[in-house]
Order: sequence, then C-alpha cells, then structure tokens
Amino acid sequence: MSSTDIRGLDLHGLLSEPGAWSTVYTDGPQGEPPGAVESRMRSLKDRMRDAGIPDDDAEAILAVLPDDIGLPAPSARWLVARGGDIVADEGFASGRRGAERITHGTFPEVVPLLRHHGGERRILVVQTGRDGAELSLERLGRTDPEKVQHIEGEEHPITKVSPGGWSQARFQRSVEEVWQHNQSEVGEAVDRLVRAHRPEHIFVTGDAHVRGLLLENIGADALALVVEVDADTRADGADDTALVEAIDETTALAHGGRVSAVRDRAAERDAENGASGVNAVVGALQQAQVDTLLLDERMTDDRQTLLALPEAPWVAIGEADAFDAGPGVPMPAVEALVRAALLTDAEVVFLEDEPAEGEPREEAEPHPPLAALRWPAASITGDVPDGAQPGHPSQAEGEDPAHPASHDDPQEDGHPSQAEGEDPDRQ
Repeated sequence: MSSTDIRGLDLHGLLSEPGAWSTVYTDGPQGEPPGAVESRMRSLKDRMRDAGIPDDDAEAILAVLPDDIGLPAPSARWLVARGGDIVADEGFASGRRGAERITHGTFPEVVPLLRHHGGERRILVVQTGRDGAELSLERLGRTDPEKVQHIEGEEHPITKVSPGGWSQARFQRSVEEVWQHNQSEVGEAVDRLVRAHRPEHIFVTGDAHVRGLLLENIGADALALVVEVDADTRADGADDTALVEAIDETTALAHGGRVSAVRDRAAERDAENGASGVNAVVGALQQAQVDTLLLDERMTDDRQTLLALPEAPWVAIGEADAFDAGPGVPMPAVEALVRAALLTDAEVVFLEDEPAEGEPREEAEPHPPLAALRWPAASITGDVPDGAQPGHPSQAEGEDPAHPASHDDPQEDGHPSQAEGEDPDRQ
C-alpha cells in the first residue's frame, strides 16, 4: 500500500506545486459545550494569525472545523487551505499524535496525516453464527465501517435437539447441513471482499464449531489472513472486549513486523541495501533509490531543517547539493524527508513512541532516519563525512559522492555532463 494512497488525496500535487499553503493540525471535537468550542476557535484564530496564515485561509478553516463530521471525542483534524479554499480536510478518530502544527509556507506539512494514516490499516471483521454472519470492512481509527454486509442464511432447522426415535440421526444431519450451507455462503462473501478490498487481517468470531465450518469454506488467500477470536460476539449479552484486544494485539505485531522488515532489508549485503542517517538518506532520496523510509516520530520535535526543492531531486542538505533545482525552502527535516519520499514513490513507516495512558514519554534522542533501498549502492550506506554531499542522480559511475567536483566556471572546468575528452570550447 502506497503512502500516497489516502482516500483520493492528490498528495503528489500538494507537495510538488510551490505556492502559499496553510496547514493546520489541531484538535477535533473534544466533547465540550458550545461556549467552549467558540472559545477554542477564537484562540485558534489568534494562533493562526501569529503563524502568518492569511485571513482568508483562517476564515475558511474556522468555517469547517467546528462541523460535526461524526468524530468521537477526543479526535484530531488536519486541514490544508490556499487562497481561501479548503484543499484537504481529514478527521481522525483519535487524539492528536504530537504537538499542534500551524504553518504557512511554500509546501504543506503532511507528517501528521501520514502518522494517522499509518494506523488506519484495513481489516475485515466477520461475526458469524449458525444462521448467517455480519461482515464489516473497516479502517482502524475510523468510527464508521467502509462496508457492512449481512448474510441471512437458512433458519430451519438451526438448533440441534434430541427428538428421540429413528428420526434423530436424520434430523441432526439436516441441522448440520444447514449450518454448512450458511457458512459456505458466508465464505463466498468473505472471498469476494478479500479480492476487492485486500484487508490486512480478517478477524473471525463465533462459537468454535461454526468458526471451523467457515474456515473450511474460504479460499487460501483469505485463510492466510484469518485471526480467530474465541468469542461469540453475536450472542445475547456478549461484548466485544476479546475482539478489540485481538485487533489491537494483531495490528501492533504487524506494525512491529513492518519496522523489522525495513531494518532487516537495510542491513542486507553488509548494509549496502540501506542508508542510515540524514546525509545518507538524503543522498538516496536524491537518486530516487529509497523503497521504504523508516522515521522516528520523535524527529518532529527536532529543530533540524533541510531544503525542500521545487523540482527533482526534491530535497537537499544545503544549496551546495541542490543541483540547480531552483531555490530551496527550509523545512523541518522530517517534513522534507517525507516529501521527497512521497514524490519518489517510496513507502514511509513511522517508529511510534506511544507510552501507556498516564505514563511519561521517554526522553531519548530519536533514532536516525533509515532507508531500505531499491538497489544496493556502496556509496550511500552510512556515515557521510561532515560537509560532504551525496551524489546527484545523474552522477557518473565511479565518481566519489563524498567529494563532488566544483564547476563554478564551465569554461575552465567543463560542464558537469561533458563527455570525457570533449573540448569544452566546442559546444
């Protein structure tokens, strides 16, 4: 799943087009009375003015922010405006991840959006029973399911009884056949949803026997995604505690697996398949070489900046490695790295530090950026000497990226793309 595949948002367009973008990442509904909401909006307006957001953008944001879009409390909102129009508006069914962000600049800030999006993996919940099932296709962190399907199976006979006499065995076989038929219908629906929507996990609840019948009736692709939950959530008086715990545990393990996969791939071939540290990662991004970028969310607190470039290679450490891509715009390092990753079709994964409720946040330096590369490159594998710059995407083979040549005067030194032996005076 691409990091840019976010419910139809054109992130490439937002990030590649220089302009005057206003970005606000703030609290959504907090369960306050109307008077408190008005007070919070007045305070936000003052903060937007202090951040340099134009009045027309601020008014557009304040016009939609208090709207009830079905979010619970607490929640968060991410909005982008330009020229008095709302360009993007996303709500999240969880509190803010990190500090409030209010900025006005050449490019919008998208890290808060991606952090929430990374936790919104698609799952399928199948609550099955003898008489059918309810199938719910959901996004984690969203309040409303994307799709709900009810399977109403045959209703008679459903329950096994002991009528006695010669008909008992025949009656029991009839009940079992109804159960089997109903779960076959549920299995077909599960397979269709898996083919169409590709959920990452399928959580199946119901009594053990019915779950077993369902698993016999779904395809191999769906079966590989199944997590059985030992609970009958459709039974009278049942709650969904076991289901929620299974979803939380499974998705946490899956995210840990994605992080480990990036680290393992970056460590292959004596780390030639990876780039570690800001300088090395910038060099790999400049060559569109990054497949997956792993970032510690604590970088959002870092004051380091990089240059966001209006054209490829999209990011630079300083003007010396901007490669005539136009004037660079200083941005927080984490935003500049994410922007370059998205514009080169790299996946972005965040290493989250979310302490338990009531626990203090760990005080530690963030892990350095780490990239798993699309192809190995010994020239971009780790520490780059201070002041050295990585190579340009068009760098000649064998050229040392740590010691780029200076070409201040093409007549004296030759054009960077000049063929070996070519006379610079004969263009």
